[in-house]
Amino acid sequence: MNAETKVLTAHVPRHLADKVDAMADRLDRSRGWIVKQALAAWVDQEEERHRMTLEALDDGDAGRLIDHQTMVAWADSLLTDTPLPPPRI
Repeated sequence: MNAETKVLTAHVPRHLADKVDAMADRLDRSRGWIVKQALAAWVDQEEERHRMTLEALDDGDAGRLIDHQTMVAWADSLLTDTPLPPPRI
């Protein structure tokens, strides 16, 4: 085990804890391993969401935008036999 660790404690709903236990049994892994995998994936996802939000705000500030009507027309076209190409800035 890595000496650079920290214990975190969280109360979770019983049904979620039961699912973690079932996965641990099925994968022949510890409950801690399952929780670490899930937490790492969630942190990665949230970091990416934050990065993309900052990127989108920068695009907006720089005027790199697609107008609403263009997006609606594109989205509506996805339900047809001849969808439009995705809008480009």
